[in-house]
Amino acid sequence: MATLKLHDLRKSFGPVAVLHGIDLALASGEMLVIVGASGCGKSTLLRLVAGLEDPTAGAIELDGKDVARLDPAERDIAMVFQNYALYPHMSVFDNMAYALKIRGLTKADIAARVQEAADMLGLAPLLARKPRQLSGGQRQRVAMGRAIVRNPKLFLFDEPLSNLDATLRVTMRAEIKRLQRRMGVTSLYVTHDQVEAMTLGDRLLVLHQGRAVQLATPMEVFERPANVYVAGFIGAPAMNFLPATLSHGGTAASLALGPVIPFADGRRAGADGMALTIGIRPEHVVADAAGEELQVDLLEPLGSETVVIGRLANGEMLSVKLPKAEAPTDRMSVGFPAAALHVFDAATGLRLDPG
Repeated sequence: MATLKLHDLRKSFGPVAVLHGIDLALASGEMLVIVGASGCGKSTLLRLVAGLEDPTAGAIELDGKDVARLDPAERDIAMVFQNYALYPHMSVFDNMAYALKIRGLTKADIAARVQEAADMLGLAPLLARKPRQLSGGQRQRVAMGRAIVRNPKLFLFDEPLSNLDATLRVTMRAEIKRLQRRMGVTSLYVTHDQVEAMTLGDRLLVLHQGRAVQLATPMEVFERPANVYVAGFIGAPAMNFLPATLSHGGTAASLALGPVIPFADGRRAGADGMALTIGIRPEHVVADAAGEELQVDLLEPLGSETVVIGRLANGEMLSVKLPKAEAPTDRMSVGFPAAALHVFDAATGLRLDPG
């Protein structure tokens, strides 16, 4: 097991800055998931750690040693790619054994390591097959096996499940988590899939336009998003956002559509008149006969639940998640519980915590 630290890591391609000073520290055995929209710099960050790109500035420390200028082969890092990257002319055994042969291990050691990894991944009956004879999930297991046999200090996963169908992704997520826990290898995992991020990571690093906007546990990111971007990115359906202003001595939010919602225990968020963005997740909007009228535009059945999408009286869009039996067909009245609100500064997008 190993520790990983990044210090002010930056990357530019010509005049275009892709990463703007990333700082983070992984504990030994930790799984950190890097998540964000396409183009935010996730894969670039992973490639810098792997040595496939050179940083413009900053340090990459693996077990206290700066490896930023070392060749990939000298870093003791194994990477699992999105497209498997298997040699098509080699058997499963030879694909998994290739890096060990390059290192000069004996045939007996190679056979023992490959067999151990194959047993762990359920690949033992497939060792003689070629990649073309395997399913997508089996190929991904081979790619993982190839990484496992090396006993690396650090695992890197670059969207390894994005080529698999939805059902297989669920199975492989569980497999990756089980293996990572069993082996205790420090790991960086890149994905744009928030379900993968929430279920796999000990912590999440949320990137936005090349900047780290939040680093926290999955539940902290979900329950206390640092800004409007994180709040809108994590959670499905996405969080609702409504314009408001501070009022009543900074102890309440006056929503543009009418209602005034006091903060808990009279806590103060700032000066009256400050522009706010109020966030509330669809599952926290409640049916309230005395609330605001929502004109229903669309119903999205999800089995036991239904997502109701509609417009409030002032034209604001709103999503509500309800039990299937409670879904309306044309209109409903909704309320916004104070305890479920997320309060953001409308100018900066940053979270405000009334206190």
